[in-house]
Amino acid sequence: MKTKRGYKRGYPVALLVGLEDDRAVVWKVFSNVVKSEKALWLDGIRNDPKGMYNFYESIVNALRPTLKEGVRSLILASPARASHVQRFIDHIRGHHAWLVQGPNKAIFSEITGSAGTLSEVATLTRTPAFHRLICETTSEETENLVDMLEKSLNARNQDTVVLYSLEETEDLILGPRKPGRPKPEYLMLTDKYLSDSCEKNRIHRLLQIATNRNVKTRIVDAESTAGLRLTQLGGMVCFAQLE
Repeated sequence: MKTKRGYKRGYPVALLVGLEDDRAVVWKVFSNVVKSEKALWLDGIRNDPKGMYNFYESIVNALRPTLKEGVRSLILASPARASHVQRFIDHIRGHHAWLVQGPNKAIFSEITGSAGTLSEVATLTRTPAFHRLICETTSEETENLVDMLEKSLNARNQDTVVLYSLEETEDLILGPRKPGRPKPEYLMLTDKYLSDSCEKNRIHRLLQIATNRNVKTRIVDAESTAGLRLTQLGGMVCFAQLE
């Protein structure tokens, strides 16, 4: 993956967090590039519990915007023999159980290496270990999403609405909110559905507006387990709840 900015950055895949001795750097991993999101500096020393609590909270807050968009695969990187990742995970388990429990949980993976600078990230993201970890982590995440989808498809109540066509999805997401109208929660499609479509601009517009309206969106690898299931359903699915 390239680390420089470019027009063809692709779609969001995961978050990479470089945990260093004195800082944490959050990177957004796209299918074609990696983009720096935020650098957070430790105010104080590592054996100060209050300082570390505030530091970890600042990292969680930096992750929230992308998590709300629907990307829930997180790769945590730290130098060899450092305990930064485990301590951060312990903080999450103790103070943010929503990140590690339930159907909307995030999937965390750990890799040894520094990700504090652009050159370090460029080196790390070129390794086979990183690419393998990205595939494993995103596969687990998207399988969780498909589980949610299957539950929606099999729901016996009338509160769940599942849409399969671009036109119906546009009508639901782009249309005005009215009483009794379903509230869209998730929009999922495969990368092949997007690449093969003659309506790419239309789909990109839908994805952007969906994100702006707090609808979680996810583009998944068509060859993954989740992608194969989505392909069976036409390549794109949107599910919503009646309020």
